[in-house]
Amino acid sequence: MLDIHKVRAVSLDLDDTLWPVWPTIERAEMALHGWLGEHAPNTAALYSSLAARREIRDSLAAQRPDLLHDLSALRRESIRLALIRAGDAPELAEPAFEVFFAARQQVEFYDDALAALAFLSRRYPLVALSNGNADVQRIGIAQHFHAAVSAREFGVSKPDARIFHAAAGAARVRPGEVLHIGDDATLDARGALDAGLQAVWINRAGLAWPHDGPAPVTLASLSELFALFPGDAGSRR
Repeated sequence: MLDIHKVRAVSLDLDDTLWPVWPTIERAEMALHGWLGEHAPNTAALYSSLAARREIRDSLAAQRPDLLHDLSALRRESIRLALIRAGDAPELAEPAFEVFFAARQQVEFYDDALAALAFLSRRYPLVALSNGNADVQRIGIAQHFHAAVSAREFGVSKPDARIFHAAAGAARVRPGEVLHIGDDATLDARGALDAGLQAVWINRAGLAWPHDGPAPVTLASLSELFALFPGDAGSRR
């Protein structure tokens, strides 16, 4: 199902493909809570309740469906709503979000991630393709990427075919010439295939393929990517 000789560019998911995302989010939540405790203690007390945080986020998502593809704006405005409800100054939302966002970029890579980035970026134009708000510049891996396409900036999320086609456009190739690599069977693998791309599913947990039809090439780690590419692939830039 994978014709590596047709590949002229690679698009790559970020969260849970290059690093585990939830430990990162938990650390960022802790940084935010510590800052609120110092600058907005009423909001910190409100944010101590997971149920309250979820209710605020769900309430805002219902009120502002235009923010659903922009996780940064959704987070910032959730903080603002919490500040208002707790009686603290709503203008603190901006610096509070910056504390969260800075910590959110402090990721801990999977052991195989940096070697895979170097390997792929030497061979093809590499495009970051993410529904999240990881910033390749702030994380320190921008040198590996030809471009970055995010749902936040583009306005639609994976598995919408348009965002996959935008990644192909950023690399100046046709969709069928892109290999998309990601961890989510639906958002990444199935979405890429439906958009006319090729796909590799990084399935670290050994999950069953959840869709009808055969699974795409499925790997347990990014290290297994190396064997897929011919040794003389050279630079495709």
